Amino acid sequence: MLDSLKRLFGRSSAPAAARPDDQGFYATQFVERHADTQLYVHWAQRAPDLKAEPYDAALGVLALVRLLGADRQLADLGTEQLSVMGGYLDYVQVESGKLIIGQEEQGDFMMVVLHGMLVETRLQPSGERIRLGEARAGDLLGEFSALDSETRVSSWTAASPVTLAVISASTLERMTQDDPRLAAALLTWLGKRVSRRLRQANARLGAQLTRGTAD
Repeated sequence: MLDSLKRLFGRSSAPAAARPDDQGFYATQFVERHADTQLYVHWAQRAPDLKAEPYDAALGVLALVRLLGADRQLADLGTEQLSVMGGYLDYVQVESGKLIIGQEEQGDFMMVVLHGMLVETRLQPSGERIRLGEARAGDLLGEFSALDSETRVSSWTAASPVTLAVISASTLERMTQDDPRLAAALLTWLGKRVSRRLRQANARLGAQLTRGTAD
């Protein structure tokens, strides 16, 4: 099931061409990258580097259930099943200023923001670092690399103390074996979030290209 979702949402083998004078994010985010990067980071490696502190699992599950329950599809599972799903995840607190996800890494984890704010940035080929956006409670981070095993296209840094629910590849595999129905619901939700992100990226790229044509 996980492999099927990876194939479904894998990056295209036909990268978009980047204009050399374009300093914007969308000129380079879809450029194909080498898959043999040495920067493969497991969550078990990243957590100690961040000095991530365990967050009370019961409180983490409550926060996650409240956020996921706002999704119309997941709400159909009910509080009890969402709580079971939440029991598979890891919950941590990270101090402000920590680099949670690094650009050009590969990783086996994604995360749901429960509390706090993170900032997304990208280092351009020109050496300029641009700010792309922010993430707050309910947002999902790192899903592309975790699902398709390609490199991450941007960095995420904690702009405040943050509480995160971590979904690792081992979590998904364990859930798939132990509770396929819950795993299918979570993977479907992840797929929809990925699709939404891609649509938003396409809309922003279209707007940027329209402005460039007008100029």
